[in-house]
Amino acid sequence: MSSRVLVAGIGNVFLGDDGFGVETVRRLTGPGHGLPEHVEVVDIGVRGVHLAYQLLDGYDTLVLVDATARGGAPGTLYLIEAAEPGSLAPQGPVLDGHQMSPDAVLALLDTLCAGTGTSPPRRIWVVGCEPGCLEEGIGLSAPVAAAVPEAVRMVLDLVRNPDGEPLDHENNATAN
Repeated sequence: MSSRVLVAGIGNVFLGDDGFGVETVRRLTGPGHGLPEHVEVVDIGVRGVHLAYQLLDGYDTLVLVDATARGGAPGTLYLIEAAEPGSLAPQGPVLDGHQMSPDAVLALLDTLCAGTGTSPPRRIWVVGCEPGCLEEGIGLSAPVAAAVPEAVRMVLDLVRNPDGEPLDHENNATAN
């Protein structure tokens, strides 16, 4: 398997803090970050079907960046090593393009890979941020916007050392 890494920003920019993943990957692709050549960064937004097909291109590591409600204070960052692909039960109709959330994509990944002769990513990380507001509106709340630069650093640490443990990040929660 290749050492390719896919970083995917997930979220709806029209629902406030749900746009965290999209904004983080936008900043990540800006000048000055020096991403390694084996790293591909994409803005998936709400296109879960696109993520499913993108993963069939063969990646060793997947980093999902998304708003992640886990009960912390808004702006709290989480680094989560996701379960193995295929070990999650899909939520709702799997082939409904409007219901292809990241967990549904990961639940379907083994089936998609088996049908195409590809392999799922060996490691899957989620860089998540506790949202403060998920109501209609464009723009991140102040605590979530303030967390974006640290999320960019977390992603850079992961893509520069995908086989090792990520560096500890002050003021952030790490969970499995």
